[in-house]
Amino acid sequence: MGRHYRTIPGTIFDILNYLILGIIGVVAVLPFIYVVAGSFASDAELTQRAVFLIPKTFTLAAYKFIFSTDTIIHSIGVSLYVMIVGTFVNLFFTVTMAYALSKRTLMGRNTVLNLIIFSMLFGGGLIPTYLVIRSLHMLDTYWALMIPGAISAFNLIIVKNFFQELPPELEEAAKMDGCTELGLLWRIVLPLSMPVLATFTLFYAVGHWNNFFSALLYINDPSKWPLQVLLRQIVLLSQSAAGDINSMDPNFVQPPEQSIKMAVIVVGTIPILLVYPFLQKHFAKGVLIGSVKG
Repeated sequence: MGRHYRTIPGTIFDILNYLILGIIGVVAVLPFIYVVAGSFASDAELTQRAVFLIPKTFTLAAYKFIFSTDTIIHSIGVSLYVMIVGTFVNLFFTVTMAYALSKRTLMGRNTVLNLIIFSMLFGGGLIPTYLVIRSLHMLDTYWALMIPGAISAFNLIIVKNFFQELPPELEEAAKMDGCTELGLLWRIVLPLSMPVLATFTLFYAVGHWNNFFSALLYINDPSKWPLQVLLRQIVLLSQSAAGDINSMDPNFVQPPEQSIKMAVIVVGTIPILLVYPFLQKHFAKGVLIGSVKG
């Protein structure tokens, strides 16, 4: 093969491409850096400086206020439990239903697919959903945060299409060796589907972690609040709560309300960011597969 020479227009295109992507990356990262810096800043600095990336004076007052009790640690445990168990429930029902619907010989397959597509366009609404949750006695239980959204119709269709693209020869060879349908799913299909499963694992996990509206509707017991609901309450009640703490601890310095909001954003974002590096390799591959086969 001959040596590959780059043309001048191609070089200019690459330079412009890297420049535009770099600017987009900086624009996406700078706001989060500002939020992190603001969570460590003092009241005076937040008032005097509109935008900064490094605070002049570091203070942990906002984080001391947030972690002043063990309540937030408990709520983090609740959020982790809901995220882990809820993601497992999502994947279990999505994978099993998608695998069944990927079989073209399944009776009633088209009817079920049409019903799934119909659910993407029309929903029961907020009040009927609440009445269903109440009639099933799931109020004030963690199941109310997992069962209603156990299957995402959009994710189900994508996983079903991915299963259909797998070579049928693998299924035929496995059945000749005496493999059952469950064995075929567990030993052949799932290992080949790790990229797409990792992608939707991340989607489901982020959805559970960021979900606070469902808990706001169905969870009345404060001890069962996930992190997002508790952080919302901290933001709404920061001034009055800070006054209560100040009356008990004379050395406590009330943090500014703005820094509390920024610290809340950091506390709610960091845990899910720590999960992403472990799924990044499979996530990028899963997105690539979806773009090629989609």
